[in-house]
Amino acid sequence: MKFIVSSSYLLKQLQILGGVINNSNTLPILDNFLFELHQDKLKVSASDLETTMSAELDVESDSEGSIAVPAKLLLDTLKTFPEQPLTFVVEDNNTIELSSSYGKYALAYANGEEFPNAVELDEPSKTVVPADILATAVSKTIFASGNDDLRPVMSGVFFQFSTEGLTFVATDAHKLVKYTREDVSAEETAEFIMPKKPLNLLKGILANSDSDVLIEYNESNAKFTFDDTQLVCRLIDGKYPNYEAVIPKENPNVLTIDRTQFLNSVKRVSIFSNKTTHQVKLKIAGAELNISAEDVDYSNKAEERLTCDYQGDDMQIGFNSRFLTEMLNNLNANDVQLEMSLPNRAGILTPKDGLDDGEKVTMLVMPVMLNN
Repeated sequence: MKFIVSSSYLLKQLQILGGVINNSNTLPILDNFLFELHQDKLKVSASDLETTMSAELDVESDSEGSIAVPAKLLLDTLKTFPEQPLTFVVEDNNTIELSSSYGKYALAYANGEEFPNAVELDEPSKTVVPADILATAVSKTIFASGNDDLRPVMSGVFFQFSTEGLTFVATDAHKLVKYTREDVSAEETAEFIMPKKPLNLLKGILANSDSDVLIEYNESNAKFTFDDTQLVCRLIDGKYPNYEAVIPKENPNVLTIDRTQFLNSVKRVSIFSNKTTHQVKLKIAGAELNISAEDVDYSNKAEERLTCDYQGDDMQIGFNSRFLTEMLNNLNANDVQLEMSLPNRAGILTPKDGLDDGEKVTMLVMPVMLNN
């Protein structure tokens, strides 16, 4: 088994796949990349049992074979080379020899047969989504998903496909983001919960891709195929909470404000907030928004005034500044709208502009009780 490949091309592909590999694996074979060579096509795979990702690379070769190569050792070596062709030759003494213009390096390899196979999906449902839309949907929602092991369904992103459009939802019970596309739809209705790790991997690769992504899914697994890459992952088992029920319908108090101004103000004021609650208080009256925070234990406090457009009753409401900052950071609108009903009901944050046709983002943030 022998092949020749460009060093930077190989490194770029392996760095993407390397994101799948855990730092500590129960099975030693998972510390390796699986190389499967079929003439001038090299298929490289990485897996952590839950998620398996593979990419097909063009190489110069006329041989066949499959071996498992130590991932960290190979990546560390490739990072040191400038662009050049590298030659890989499998030797008889269970090592693979790598030749560069500088010299030769031998890596011990394992048998490719020991590597776990990716799950095959039987008669899956299919949906095609443009890569940039999927990347946007993931990055707009994933930050709001939870980290609570006791509630695994909330630690992923909920995909809801229908003939009317696609909806992506994430929540950790303190904040919720619902991202909808009405310009893309599925042939049939389906819903499943995607774990965070494969989504983060996808988000990184898809951001620079202009192809379409074929999503295939059944009860327990999903498979994403695009360009020369495939990702198969196990879905989170369980029923997603009824998120529509927590979005307040009647919100008579509506604040419209410049996003950047609001974000910077919250960031500054929150430096003076209590370090456990991160609470900032919004006091709205007429066309003035007063943002304040106080840390009684250290006698720190801050207050800022902004002009805004406000329709509704005078109001005081408290929010966790970290959630508010995160949400405002994830919107790329010039102006945002915050709809509220009562100081103990969730506020709804939506962008006023900067959206594509058929694109909708709704962010919900739970208030914190003010200690007046």
